[in-house]
Amino acid sequence: MESPRVLPQAPGLQLTPRTGPAAAAALLALGLAVPGASPAQEILRTPFEEVPAGTFGLGGGELIDRRLYISDGNRHKADVVPLYLYEGKRLFAHGTTAGIHLLDSESLALDLLGRYRLTWFEPADENIDGLLERQRTLDAGISATWRGGWGELNGKWLADTLGRHDGQTAELNYRFPFDLGRWSITPWASWEWQSSALTRYYFGVTPGESEASGFAAYRPGDAYNIGWGVNASYPLTENIQFFANAGQTWLDDEIGDSPITDTTRIDTVFVGANYLFRTPGPGGGSSGSRDGSGLWSWRVNGGYAAEGNIVGEISVGDIRRSKDADTPIAGFTVGRIVRPGPRVDIYAKGAIFRHFEDGLQDNFFSYAAYIMAVGKGYLPWSDQESFRFGFGYGLSYADQIPILEEIKQEKDGERTSHLLTYLELTVDFPLKNFFRAASVRDCYAGTTIVHRSGIFGSATFLGSVHGGSNWVTLHLECKR
Repeated sequence: MESPRVLPQAPGLQLTPRTGPAAAAALLALGLAVPGASPAQEILRTPFEEVPAGTFGLGGGELIDRRLYISDGNRHKADVVPLYLYEGKRLFAHGTTAGIHLLDSESLALDLLGRYRLTWFEPADENIDGLLERQRTLDAGISATWRGGWGELNGKWLADTLGRHDGQTAELNYRFPFDLGRWSITPWASWEWQSSALTRYYFGVTPGESEASGFAAYRPGDAYNIGWGVNASYPLTENIQFFANAGQTWLDDEIGDSPITDTTRIDTVFVGANYLFRTPGPGGGSSGSRDGSGLWSWRVNGGYAAEGNIVGEISVGDIRRSKDADTPIAGFTVGRIVRPGPRVDIYAKGAIFRHFEDGLQDNFFSYAAYIMAVGKGYLPWSDQESFRFGFGYGLSYADQIPILEEIKQEKDGERTSHLLTYLELTVDFPLKNFFRAASVRDCYAGTTIVHRSGIFGSATFLGSVHGGSNWVTLHLECKR
């Protein structure tokens, strides 16, 4: 253990000497990295990665961990984290990672991989003047996995794609899975290399920052981190998976000696659950015919920005236009049933919206990917469908911050984020009950409420944003 040392004082921040090992963190989570830290990626694996192709999954949870960076407040942070999962024959999404399967055999897997790096530092949140923000980024590269009776060996090489740190990272991970009854147990060990460009961006202090903040200038080199731990999973039901992982990561002194970090060891516990949906084949449920028709849907919608929130106001009938920025949107959505039922269908959906900013800023696009439950109501003593109601949950990414969010967040002194949680409420009615034309036999008309949210500022993955935006739209949706 290194000797305690006094850190330089920054305005508005009382610092203490490094206290050594980080306290253990408790994590009710779903496939997301520890905010501001660099735990071994193996501890973030979930049992979802072993499911068959055609499986979707959703979940949510809470993270408590010790901050890697210095702080003028609580060194531990509670963090709500979402999980959005998909495993296909070629495409996949595993929490903060997504990519393409180039090869997937019993003994060898090769993937093109993109991974959201959640390491970030906002000095303003810690009342520190003179330091620049360290931003999240998207790393991309290649991953290879070898499997055998001796276990699994995985290697990754990733590079920055957004020009944040312009660095690279490489990993080697070994795991040995085995079963104890219904429990699956996987001990693992990991090694990671981070290039000097990456460590200088996240942990260095430039001469300019040093002069403005009072922290000593610091220029780290390449860093080598190691980790080990045990992951466990248990199927609570056919569709619900529980997992509990525990591990420890030791950070290189190139990171630990930085004047803006506060630990060289990260102890982590990762606990959570997935709910799985499986894609039906042709004729796989009541909502599709034997030739597979009716499994797909498309929708067009358009409407205005709302004053109220989807929860507590719009949902009970308050659909007034926004007083801050009456900016309309128009959207196109494609969906596929992943779990049909006589009363509720589960869809996987993707949407693209065009935001018309009324001259307040340039118009732009936003994108949403989500899972949606669509319930069906029937006429009394009949099997004739009379209405549908739906709830969707997923992610929304905007090319620009909607001006409505800019205005509302500035009023409350809050931050904004391009990436937020997506919620959707719908109510619609089958047109076949009003028109006899065959072209509208599988079409519905109604209302869609579109919502972007930061989950009350509790999700670091979403930028710790309080608030969001809402739109009330009319839609036409057809199944094919």
